[in-house]
Amino acid sequence: MNEYSRKNNPDLITFLTAGSVDDGKSTLIGRLLYDNGSLYRDQKKSIEDAERVEGELDFSLVTDGLSAEQEQKITIDVAYRYFSTGKRRFIIADTPGHEEYTRNMVTGASKAHVALILVDARKGMLTQSKRHLFIASLLGIRHIAVVVNKMDCVHYKEEVFENIKKEFLDFSIKLSIPDLQFIPASALKGDMVVERGSHLDWYRGRTVLDYLESVNVTSDRNLVDFRFPVQYVIRPDQDFRGYAGTLASGVVREGDTVIALPSGRMSQVKHIFVGDKLVPYAFAGQSVVITLVDDIDVSRGTMLVRPKNQPMVSDTLDSMLCNLSHDQVTIGKRYLLKIGTSTHRVVVQDIVYRIDVNTLHREQVSELDMNDIGRVVLQSDTPIICDTYEKNKHTGAYILIDTTTKQTVAAGMISGRSAKKTLVTKEVQGRVLWFTGLSGSGKTTIALSVAELLRQKGITVEHLDGDVLRSGITSSLGFSQEDRALNVGIAGFVAKKLSEHGVTVLATFVSPHAKIREAVKQSIPSFIEIYVSTPLAVCEARDVKGLYKKARAGEVASFTGVSDTYEPPEHPDLVLDTETLSVEECAASVIEYLELRIKR
Repeated sequence: MNEYSRKNNPDLITFLTAGSVDDGKSTLIGRLLYDNGSLYRDQKKSIEDAERVEGELDFSLVTDGLSAEQEQKITIDVAYRYFSTGKRRFIIADTPGHEEYTRNMVTGASKAHVALILVDARKGMLTQSKRHLFIASLLGIRHIAVVVNKMDCVHYKEEVFENIKKEFLDFSIKLSIPDLQFIPASALKGDMVVERGSHLDWYRGRTVLDYLESVNVTSDRNLVDFRFPVQYVIRPDQDFRGYAGTLASGVVREGDTVIALPSGRMSQVKHIFVGDKLVPYAFAGQSVVITLVDDIDVSRGTMLVRPKNQPMVSDTLDSMLCNLSHDQVTIGKRYLLKIGTSTHRVVVQDIVYRIDVNTLHREQVSELDMNDIGRVVLQSDTPIICDTYEKNKHTGAYILIDTTTKQTVAAGMISGRSAKKTLVTKEVQGRVLWFTGLSGSGKTTIALSVAELLRQKGITVEHLDGDVLRSGITSSLGFSQEDRALNVGIAGFVAKKLSEHGVTVLATFVSPHAKIREAVKQSIPSFIEIYVSTPLAVCEARDVKGLYKKARAGEVASFTGVSDTYEPPEHPDLVLDTETLSVEECAASVIEYLELRIKR
């Protein structure tokens, strides 16, 4: 970003304040806004006219807007405030400190880039301090500053600050926090909030505002994994079909090849609009409208991704869950799971353990009460397109919704795919997986790997290979276009008959001509076309059978890729690039595609 853009479009970051009851969160925010000159005239006047606390202005009135909050002198709901400086714009989420409102703290933390965890210098680390540090870590907040507040109450003693710092450091060893800072402060008196004050000369670090203005959150954005959950299809007329949504992560450019999940159809990005402006590219966080070259099946809940960088697809998820409701989360309960723009029906298959936030020990339980955090396994009726939360916060987080009341019950962070149950069952029986590609592309090797995985799941599998077929019933055929068509036709007939008897057929044939493949496809309702896309140079370098060498020497006539053409599929069901993917990765992609196909 150039200097002009930096001055006129300062970064926008969200930070939350958390801590135990009466640690001074609201006072800190009030002081920050007051000393920074970010209050409206009437807000400033109301504070100055109100009753003072220890001779100082009561800054908590800025955020504790509910009457119940002012009466009890605690924060109940999440209070959001906006302010800006010359360097940055901020959204503040002032979250509750009391254990009863921990679920509100989870809500505030879910969108935060930075966390300020306050601790009373007189009390040190409390149970709630541990809870908030753990939640901030669990929700992937990479930048956390522990603000040791009320230093004026301990006479600004350095040893008090250092002892509390050691407490937090000892506890944080068990957590994943890449950036943990400590700031001594007195929100009531104003030391180390905006101004340094005159009582903490022994502290050489930054003030709270300095920290917020300088913490580097730019690298936290995922600009690698392109994920575009479609929220709405725009059709103003018959000539325009656009897909609206917010880029969850990554970057997209005009001309990029994308694949639509769960259909598995591929196309290219034709245009990108931000508002009514046509742009050459867009990146994570922007609301855009994307048009595609091809008119493929895309609707709300569809996710556009790159063919070689696809998310996880599974109907059984392992995740960390925080219960936000008064109702218990128990094994066997059914919920609606909302992730991005898609919704799925799920059942709690298992509660693996609950986390004791005091010790971080794992406890064996059969239910999660309100504010409990635990690891659960969820089983979905339909495949869920997602990432792990660690990899992508936007496509790795979800909420559970009560099927009757439609109220939010819990919030979860996906850890990965559960091994408790796989979606590929007997339903895959009777399908034909047709692997097409150049000789040496890896068709047979991948098919054999897929066959082994399916057999392990109890699936009846038969492998039809071009070379095997030519050594038997089609041995009299040559390699002319007519003979090739007949060979593929016979293979298709055999595959169809096997599939009609419940056998899953993995057919590996070069089958170079699109028209012939299409004819076979039309004859088999369960046909799945898998294009093993490997460049000719790579296939020739492998030359496992020595056929390319013979073809170059003129010993083999009409050899595909050398003296005969290969017509790649225009719209295959699945593309496998063996130049960049291993055999194991290709086989896993086939299994994942089957998971999607079964539930369509």
